[in-house]
Amino acid sequence: MDSKQEITKPHALCIPAPAQGHINPMLKLAKILHSKGFLITFVNTEYNHQRLLKSRGPDALIGLSTFRFESIPDGVPKSENSDATQNVYDICKYTQETCPGPFKDLIDNLSSTFSPVTCIISDLLMGFTVEVAKKLGIPEFIFSTGGAGALVCYDQYPALVEKGLMPLKDPSYAVNGYLDTIVDCIPNMNGISLKHIPPFIRYINPGDEFMVEFTNAQIVKAKTASGIIFNTFDELERDILGTLASVFPPVYGIGPLHLLENHIDDKSLASIGSNLWKEEPECLKWLDLKAPSSVVYVNFGSIVVMTPQQLAEFCWGLANSYHSFLWIMRPGLVSGESDELITEFLKATSDRGMLAGWCPQEQVLNHPSIGGFLTHCGWNSMIESISSGVPMICWPFFSDQFPNCWLSCTRWRVAMEIDNDVKRDDVAKLVTELMAKDNGKEIRKNANFWKSRANEACAFPSGSSIINLEKLIHQLKINLI
Repeated sequence: MDSKQEITKPHALCIPAPAQGHINPMLKLAKILHSKGFLITFVNTEYNHQRLLKSRGPDALIGLSTFRFESIPDGVPKSENSDATQNVYDICKYTQETCPGPFKDLIDNLSSTFSPVTCIISDLLMGFTVEVAKKLGIPEFIFSTGGAGALVCYDQYPALVEKGLMPLKDPSYAVNGYLDTIVDCIPNMNGISLKHIPPFIRYINPGDEFMVEFTNAQIVKAKTASGIIFNTFDELERDILGTLASVFPPVYGIGPLHLLENHIDDKSLASIGSNLWKEEPECLKWLDLKAPSSVVYVNFGSIVVMTPQQLAEFCWGLANSYHSFLWIMRPGLVSGESDELITEFLKATSDRGMLAGWCPQEQVLNHPSIGGFLTHCGWNSMIESISSGVPMICWPFFSDQFPNCWLSCTRWRVAMEIDNDVKRDDVAKLVTELMAKDNGKEIRKNANFWKSRANEACAFPSGSSIINLEKLIHQLKINLI
């Protein structure tokens, strides 16, 4: 392509946080912008760049002349397991220390060899980019890959501390009922309890205090950006988005991104994916053999690490429900030995269950045989399940998953929550209730309602997410006008 033509095009540099749940939506956003005429440079860490090549093949990241992949070092100490998700605390600590220099060098190199970067779209957790963008005079937009409700909670961390509600006075407060206390200082989250606030602020685990300081710092930086982007849609979180718009830069709800991605006519990037583990498409063939709405899909995402005891409770709870299930059991899901348990579990459920290491989740959730989703409540899973009309059982584990769970169960009423101290009888009861009882039917009805609203938001030409996307694109191009 002619270099003079290149320089007249907007060039968006997209940099996700180095974790599966952050890379996925950022890649979708990058593809959507590419379809709108943007040059794209997509920046992974070197660690995840190699994982993508391993999972998807040596040619997976070649891209196009107008859609390039680059990588920078993250500084995180190397793990013996090159296929493991990196520790979240390490990612947050080391990227802030290591990445600014290589990030600036990359931008300088792109300007001299490809095309000047005209805008940066950075994950909320990659706040080091804000200072670099300011030094270079490049507009920066923050992509918050969690739900909008989670960001409202994070923004109120200082208020919770000021009111004396957090941190916990001692570890006993985590189990004595104190976390059931209703919080009245989270705007438009009336009725939320302390147990559904992202748990770093409890200060009971190593690294929690660092994560609160880190989160507060990222939010301060985000408030200086040119805009905040969410993978959500107006009707789902209108009041919460309004709250954020009153204290943050312009807010853009442009989701569900996977629905917008499906509208892209140019399929030249369709083969470029972002799964860090190799997908096992055989599970789709297995689902083809099952009756409509008869299978429970189980996936605890890319970060959850459960104990062998928790695994046992989920295993035998599913077994005792007597419903068919597809369980994605990725490497590293369990901290400890579990081979003997898995063997016994598979033997007991061989007529109705399937385990897989990873899967194409969007296709699974849209499969007619899926009747429910047992999930960790990561935002990608939530928005994909909502837009597929699949009701959920929620077991939040980490970070924004807690307010996501609360909103799904109490605001949108598309889910039921299972206690953190999971018991097999509760698992069996909730699976049965979701799949076969009246309450499950009502939740399914609500899920289908929100499915229709998600599709309306992404419908041309007047869906709310379509309109918000056009507003965002106008702002991203503002330097070229």
